Amino acid sequence: MIAELREYKLLAIDDSPINLEILVESLGDFYDFQIATNAEDGLELIKAEKPDLILLDVIMPGMSGFELCEILKSKADYKDIPIIFLTGADDPSQKLKGFEMGAVDYVTKPLEPSEIRARIKTQLEVKKAQEILKQHNFALSEKVAEKTRDIQSLQDATINLLANLAEYRDPETGGHVKRTQNYVKLLAQHAAKLPEHGEYLTDETIELLFKVAPLHDIGKVGVRDHILLKPGKLTAEEFEQMKLHPQFGRDAIESSMDRVPDSRFLKEARALIYTHHEKWDGTGYPEKIKGEQIPLSGRLMAIADVYDALVSRRMYKAPFSHKKAAAIIEEGKGTHFDPQLVDIFLKLEGEFKSIALELADSEEERSSL
Repeated sequence: MIAELREYKLLAIDDSPINLEILVESLGDFYDFQIATNAEDGLELIKAEKPDLILLDVIMPGMSGFELCEILKSKADYKDIPIIFLTGADDPSQKLKGFEMGAVDYVTKPLEPSEIRARIKTQLEVKKAQEILKQHNFALSEKVAEKTRDIQSLQDATINLLANLAEYRDPETGGHVKRTQNYVKLLAQHAAKLPEHGEYLTDETIELLFKVAPLHDIGKVGVRDHILLKPGKLTAEEFEQMKLHPQFGRDAIESSMDRVPDSRFLKEARALIYTHHEKWDGTGYPEKIKGEQIPLSGRLMAIADVYDALVSRRMYKAPFSHKKAAAIIEEGKGTHFDPQLVDIFLKLEGEFKSIALELADSEEERSSL
């Protein structure tokens, strides 16, 4: 038992030689024990080797015990050291002050050896239990973090799989999902600086939109091949069928929400998927909502989606230049697109072009920019 106690380092700080002698005789055979006759020397010993517990006299020449306690509790490295105050004054207000400052116990002089040993033993056992609990909590948090990472990786893989399904149905949009998610993130990061969007567009939300964006056209898996893959312009009837893809995508997401109704990821995905073809003036689809009735995610995705469609090759058209695409986006300010987001796009158009160049599907698209 004594060998086990020797693992603990105790420091006694008291200006009374008699009290220190009592403490040394009472504790020296049990603990790794140091002494200091004033708070200043005690602080230097603490800095040199952090003790497991401090016995601290309240009233001393120079710095008082309360002052030293205040210093220690303000330091991250020392605030968890248990402090037992020693005092010759049996003053309830002093005891209360000591406990309020963070002391774990208060012993009134004259010191009784068996009492002080018992109190120290109790506090060291509490400290050991706290350390075990802290280690357990750390191990548990690591397991939770690992599990969260596994779930996140699975979610990312599932998103990628679903986005790829839409790509395979529409082979001319290979890099479309990668480019558009980067456009959305870029727009969102700058829109977050606006007072009206800052509360919603947190870093967490922006990252969520980045992950949700690849799913914007997932509903195209429900569009018939002869329409989706048609090399020419769609008839009015065919276009009406094509316009159903936001609804197909929304319905697919909602079928999953029955299992996890509180999933923020699914809620954001549903909003973006269903509304990215709505227009600021209310002439879009599928609901013909307008202005700020359109979720911000849908308004962000609208610009990203249209810009990329313009600068990319499609079966029915050659890729447009970046300059022409930017002019079309600007022309749609206040009609097709959110005016504020268009202004942001115009400030960032060079960065949009860089993303398009980096992730272009072909040399033709790259050279046309």
